[in-house]
Amino acid sequence: MAKARVLTSLSTRKDGGFLDYEEKITMSDDFKIAAFYHFTDLPDRDEWADRIVDHGLKVGLRGTIIFAPEGVNSTCAGACAAVDATIALLKSDPRFESMEVKYSYADFNPFPKFKVKKKHEIVTFRQEGADPRDAVGTYLEPEEWNDLIADPDVITIDTRNDYEVEVGHFKGAVNPKTEDFTSFAKFVDEHLATQKDKKIAMYCTGGIRCERSTAYLKQKGFKHVYHLRGGILRYLERMPKDQSLWEGDCFVFDYRVAVDHDLKPAKWKIDPETSHPKPMSEHEIVKIAARRRSGAIFKKPYTV
Repeated sequence: MAKARVLTSLSTRKDGGFLDYEEKITMSDDFKIAAFYHFTDLPDRDEWADRIVDHGLKVGLRGTIIFAPEGVNSTCAGACAAVDATIALLKSDPRFESMEVKYSYADFNPFPKFKVKKKHEIVTFRQEGADPRDAVGTYLEPEEWNDLIADPDVITIDTRNDYEVEVGHFKGAVNPKTEDFTSFAKFVDEHLATQKDKKIAMYCTGGIRCERSTAYLKQKGFKHVYHLRGGILRYLERMPKDQSLWEGDCFVFDYRVAVDHDLKPAKWKIDPETSHPKPMSEHEIVKIAARRRSGAIFKKPYTV
């Protein structure tokens, strides 16, 4: 079992300070992982970033939190109380009150460090006017999603990168074969320009890339644009396996590499030569699991 810092009796003030704080060391298998984003006007980006730096260091948070004038985007991890306090602090601001959060768990912390970044966009796209605060596609719940993509006349598009698609995807989805999200606009312009009257269904890991990409399609005049609310992570959380249309595992941008349908770390590793995901061999599974729990996974070669 992994030794973890557990915070008790922790509450936050709106200024990021603490009303009460107590810490103890305990043995636990569970690290809580939170994935979230929220588009909102955030002219005080710098102030929020500084506040979260102080907070995250105080509670022992790891992962990356991105702030931009258009909102926040993050996957972070730590002891349950540390993650809960972080979400509570963000939601103490009315602008983040409706923010949706996807949770999962692992027996190791999948991040080596804690980072707070100030950026122009919370997900980099570099296309003017593709702003989900102005216009966005129609959100679909997992059950509605299954019905839509089963329609042969619907074009289902995976907005993720090529190496992510190889780990898992929805059956029949188009792979744009992009190396980064900024290339997705070129794919739309070159391959979808004649499909503006078609129903377009798009999905991504947690939903944020679809917010941007559906906004881009709406701007370009596409009439029927849909996307999976909460992305693949929310779909796996809510959809029973016997009704699931998902095939394979879901790539995530941390040292779990991928999660299975139960949102548990799947049997994937990062290839030290290509930096792309690669299935573990049978003899690697136990060794890599031990390296992850010990923290040695963060040292090259990241595998065994």
